[in-house]
Amino acid sequence: MKLGIIGAMQIEIENLKPSIKGAKVEVISGIEFISGKIDGIDVVAAVSGIGKVFAAVCTEIMILHFGVEKVINIGVAGSLVKDLKVLNVAVAESAVQHDMNTTAIGDPAGLVSGINVINFDTDPELRNVVVDVLKAREIPYETGVIASGDLFVDTDRQRQNIHLKFNAIAADMEGGAIAHVCYINNIPFALIRSISDADGSAMDYNTFAGKAAEQSIAIVLDVIKKLK
Repeated sequence: MKLGIIGAMQIEIENLKPSIKGAKVEVISGIEFISGKIDGIDVVAAVSGIGKVFAAVCTEIMILHFGVEKVINIGVAGSLVKDLKVLNVAVAESAVQHDMNTTAIGDPAGLVSGINVINFDTDPELRNVVVDVLKAREIPYETGVIASGDLFVDTDRQRQNIHLKFNAIAADMEGGAIAHVCYINNIPFALIRSISDADGSAMDYNTFAGKAAEQSIAIVLDVIKKLK
């Protein structure tokens, strides 16, 4: 098995590098891909960059160029529900793109035309491994929909709107695009989000993003051990 690990920001991948044995670096389309082994499993890790386009480009390269067979996307997200606090974890059952909107021609919100999908389901096996790790670490978590868009959600109105439309528990800027690319390539995937901000607070993000990213790395390392 070859596993792809994608983060949006440098802080989300930096702490993973020391764990990659025999690391080789290749830059494609401006993205640095690090390949090697973690606990005997072939991995390719990359910082995609922020936003859906960067995330989609990174995922497609991982699949077509590096031949990854599963993808785990780690990172941070903003909570959309009261039960998810800062440094809790959101585990995606599915991902949506909240800024996909062709409702003017009669489509439901979030529908990706052509493939006619709103919710991109994550892989149950990968998701269950993630949940087992969270339980073992005693990290509070929720499973549900993670909504993505090219927008930092920082107002109550935005949070409520996304939550009500998609029953989403967290919002980020990459997961939905990664899910979309994995879907059209038949690649199993998981989305793990440490909560960096709640109640739409950019101040929370600036304070807790680093800690949330470190937590994501610790989780994914445990997931890899279980996959082995």
